[in-house]
Amino acid sequence: METIFTLDDTCAQLLEKEFPTNFRNRFFIPFINGKECIYFCGNSLGLQPKSVQKLIAAELKQWGNLGVEGHFKGEKPWMQYHKFAKKTTAKLLGANESEVVMMNSLTTNLHLLLTSFYRPTKQKFKIITEAGAFSSDQYALETQVKLHGLIPEETIIEIFPREGEHTLRTEDILQAINENADALSLVFLGGVNYYTGQAFDINSIAASAKQVGAIIGFDLAHAVGNIALQLHDWQVDFAVWCSYKYLNAGPGGVGGAFVHQKHAEENLPRMGGWWGHREEERFLMKKGFQPASGADGWQLSNAPVLPLAAYLASAEIFEEAGIENLVKRSKVLTAYLEFLLLHSACASNITIITPSNPDQRGCQLSVIFKNGGKELFQKLQENHIMVDWREPNVIRITPVPLYNSFIEIYNFVKTLEAIS
Repeated sequence: METIFTLDDTCAQLLEKEFPTNFRNRFFIPFINGKECIYFCGNSLGLQPKSVQKLIAAELKQWGNLGVEGHFKGEKPWMQYHKFAKKTTAKLLGANESEVVMMNSLTTNLHLLLTSFYRPTKQKFKIITEAGAFSSDQYALETQVKLHGLIPEETIIEIFPREGEHTLRTEDILQAINENADALSLVFLGGVNYYTGQAFDINSIAASAKQVGAIIGFDLAHAVGNIALQLHDWQVDFAVWCSYKYLNAGPGGVGGAFVHQKHAEENLPRMGGWWGHREEERFLMKKGFQPASGADGWQLSNAPVLPLAAYLASAEIFEEAGIENLVKRSKVLTAYLEFLLLHSACASNITIITPSNPDQRGCQLSVIFKNGGKELFQKLQENHIMVDWREPNVIRITPVPLYNSFIEIYNFVKTLEAIS
């Protein structure tokens, strides 16, 4: 049943009762000039769970008390630390536990997996990606192509929105895949575009790539913890993500990687490291790399325990909340924000470039202000509201279901009207 919104503050209060969150008090809310702010930047850096300090302190205590023996003793021996995050991570990705691992950083993981999955031949060598992909993805694809002695301008096919539109149509992506079927090696997209907030139809795109014999991969930095994912069932070959946005694992938090189980026993080329070697033989220190089964076989080094402790703090909250419940609340939060913006006194000055279809977005709305966008962004900060500016002219507004409220959305729009 469609939720009916009204313009008065009573609506926000009623929505909070109908779609409650019990997790806001589990996070620290930032202050601006001594006053608690409205924080709509979870798509850039998620808030700190209050339990982070306790979990990191526990590992610091173990380090202090046990020294090197902390690898083998204690409540969470460090030897196994990367495994403690698998259960929740797999749920967030719609994956098997063997298909996911938290390690390294996003772009490092992307290079590692491209080494395995981008294997161009004379006939099939081209890559399809979205125009305006996040710069790190662009650089990774460009440099990987060059490593194979190919020319990026002749190899990478960028798909642009149609004239006068801001986002990509699924049919245009599928058409590009079919038109380049004979030469296509890889399709690599963001699960949610960082700039527009558009969520791609991963299932349809993956199926189309499979039909033409191409590998399909995704950057899920803006998708994981934000939208519902079923990577295993959708037959995605690989994916990478960071944990410092919707996963709230702190600045520069540990990255993650997904490799579909169908590749688990394949003798894929890869960059080797001792933590990716078969666990039962890891400490024999002998020559001959034998990768562990599943995503663990792409690890290089032992787990970064302190960053993973921060991730585990957030993972515990996600486990308790349930991603399906968060997505349900998120859709109403974002729809309410959209409704108020389109009915606000400043509606004539804005263009929302994020799709209006709830199935084609997460909790981010990207808004172009026709006049004075940068000045409005600065005024919002002066009024204790933290949103995100992206060049050349977009303000990203992101009500995160774990810790943002309908009342905050109402107060944000009222402030925006007052300063416009």
